[in-house]
Amino acid sequence: VSPCQKLIVLANLCRFQMSWTNGFLTSCLVLASLLSSSEAVPISVDKTKVKIPEETVQEAPQSVDTGLHYDRYLREVIDFLEKDQHFREKLHNTDMEDIKQGKLAKELDFVSHHVRTKLDELKRQEVSRLRTLIKAKQDIEGGNDMAVDHQALLKQFEYLNHMNPHTFEVEDLDRLIKSATKDLENFDKERHEEFKRYEMMKEHERREHLKTLDEEGRKKEEEHYEEMKKKHADHPKVNHPGSQDQLKEVWEEADGLDPEDFDPKTFFNLHDTNGDGFFDEQELEALFTKELEKIYDPTNEEDDMVEMEEERLRMREHVMNEVDANKDRLVSLDEFLIATKKKEFLEPDSWETLEQNQAYTEEEMREFEEHLAKQEEDLNLKAVDLQKQREELERQQEQLNAQKIQLQQAVEHMERLKKTEQPHEVHVEGNAVQEVPQHEQALPPEHQPSPPDQEAPAAQNDIAQQDLSQGHPNQSQDGQPLLHDPNSVHGAPHMP
Repeated sequence: VSPCQKLIVLANLCRFQMSWTNGFLTSCLVLASLLSSSEAVPISVDKTKVKIPEETVQEAPQSVDTGLHYDRYLREVIDFLEKDQHFREKLHNTDMEDIKQGKLAKELDFVSHHVRTKLDELKRQEVSRLRTLIKAKQDIEGGNDMAVDHQALLKQFEYLNHMNPHTFEVEDLDRLIKSATKDLENFDKERHEEFKRYEMMKEHERREHLKTLDEEGRKKEEEHYEEMKKKHADHPKVNHPGSQDQLKEVWEEADGLDPEDFDPKTFFNLHDTNGDGFFDEQELEALFTKELEKIYDPTNEEDDMVEMEEERLRMREHVMNEVDANKDRLVSLDEFLIATKKKEFLEPDSWETLEQNQAYTEEEMREFEEHLAKQEEDLNLKAVDLQKQREELERQQEQLNAQKIQLQQAVEHMERLKKTEQPHEVHVEGNAVQEVPQHEQALPPEHQPSPPDQEAPAAQNDIAQQDLSQGHPNQSQDGQPLLHDPNSVHGAPHMP
């Protein structure tokens, strides 16, 4: 299945059952095919030993991924709406333009309570999913410490009403239909632009590789490149997509039928694989497999499978533009039968493949390379800036390590001082006596000052006698007091 295959939401909203005539015709074709290929069992064969093939239950076709980021939510909503009989009938009878204009969304008010409850639950789950994505994006961008305004960020998701995150209302269905229609219409355009960038990048890398080679190596590489291009272009004729010749080839090789018996109506019923009465994009693209196999082979060096998918997309777009009259991205049986009567179907022009239509111009290639050069320059500047930041962080780390070492040394020094200044206890006959530090030990008796209550009277008598005989030592001859002698002990008078 091509990665670009997708199913528009309106394809799921349009038709739900095949008409009785088409079903009867298909059944007849299958029955005729079985009868023509089966062999009669001889009467002599023991029927008890004949193995009866087991009946296989055909699974319902699954919805194709639309490629939209809200594809799962879209398909779940559609699946539950189809379960309501009233809504299913309205879908069957509503015109495509009315669906696009939002008239169908008003029918949501008439669906059953069970369906509405389930739609409410689906919407709450989708809002929760979007909030998780927003939070993850904020975390990646480094905004962990920032408050996230989910209501403001949810505005970018137009396919639901973010102001009411709890219930699924008419506005939600209207937004979902319009957003899916618009996004799918732009999907092919975005795919073409993506393919163009792919082709230009491939050419840019080839040119850059040539710059690394010498003259001889560059010449060999150019010759090999031209040889691969020529080999790729050498393939059988490619039929015009959707033409009688192209469909007859599928009728003969894929269906195993005689091309002379080609019947457009029978062909349509055979390749309407889901039996809904329409060719959707997936069913159309499956018709071009035989044509693509003429051009591309995954085992060949010269064939690019990305280009093959782009070619498939171009073919499908061409048929849609030619056949899809009401532009609903579906081909009905009537539209298909009308197209088979046109001149373009019977006598088509030749189909130009990708190698005949370069995806980009030289001007676009020059602008692309200039853009790449600018991006490379910006990345180099960012790399230089990051390197400077790294060096600055390493320098700051070294400073922090040095400060840490200094702090550790200071702590160790303080611990040593505490140990040397801490008083020790001396145990004498079971009694703890505190040991006084050396600088605080008592002086010898002859150098100790006498207690004031014991020696003061004797000292006063001596001073009195000296005062009577020699005069007071702290006074001058004229009776003035002398300055205090710093050599005196504990403030005592200086003794000669």
